[in-house]
Amino acid sequence: MLKTESMVDLIKEPIKLSGWALILGASSGFGAATAITLAKAGMDIIGVHLDRKSTINNAIDVKNTIENLGRKTIFYNTNAADNNKMDEIVGELKNSIGEKTIRVLLHSLAFGSLKPYIGDDAVSKDQLEMTIDVMANSLVYWVQKLLKNNMFCRDARIFAMTSIGSSRNWKSYGPVSAAKAVLEAHIRQLALELAPYGITANAICAGVTLTPALMKIPGHEDMIEKAQKYNPHGKLTTPIDIANAIMLLSHAASYWITGNTIYVDGGEFLT
Repeated sequence: MLKTESMVDLIKEPIKLSGWALILGASSGFGAATAITLAKAGMDIIGVHLDRKSTINNAIDVKNTIENLGRKTIFYNTNAADNNKMDEIVGELKNSIGEKTIRVLLHSLAFGSLKPYIGDDAVSKDQLEMTIDVMANSLVYWVQKLLKNNMFCRDARIFAMTSIGSSRNWKSYGPVSAAKAVLEAHIRQLALELAPYGITANAICAGVTLTPALMKIPGHEDMIEKAQKYNPHGKLTTPIDIANAIMLLSHAASYWITGNTIYVDGGEFLT
């Protein structure tokens, strides 16, 4: 996995963007790469992440890298799926950066239960509901609160990170697979209802990528091996590949692209 400083060098020549991007899950993986990429393109970054002492330096590195690019940052180390915390953050942002300032919202929360449905270690009701709430439903709640507080720009872009797991099964991946399927359904519905506001919503389906979330999936070694075998480029997707695509889709010219699950995988799922 790349250090944040290395990410800057791999970002494609950025298009010019402005405004604030709110990144949910900003301290690692897709969230970190996208935060840095959008900052290099000219955006200021609000990062929400949940890190303890052992991983907090990840968030600090991302924040420092963005500020070294000359952009503003506001970072919150808190549970992005907590309803009260959402209200607090949106209220603070409305007072500090003003209305109609959020141009990009990225939902990249990867926290859930990786347990089977059947057996002695089967997922519980609370674990299943938590997984779907964090990895899918929280997107809806963030959008509702930001819209109610008039925080979105007219041409705002909403992105949510999904995976091929929304339609394929893997041992102990059931709760997350369900959450990804729900997330994609939420994106379609949000695209429908937000069109009158000039706001687009798309799900981004990444190829197999070395992220902290992937490394927690039982059997991820096999997933990595198969991805390298079947990807026509002969390599895995990287967080920067995804961030570059999100940067491109954040441009004003992408206004007619909405309600989709967009595959950014180098052709991995062609075979």
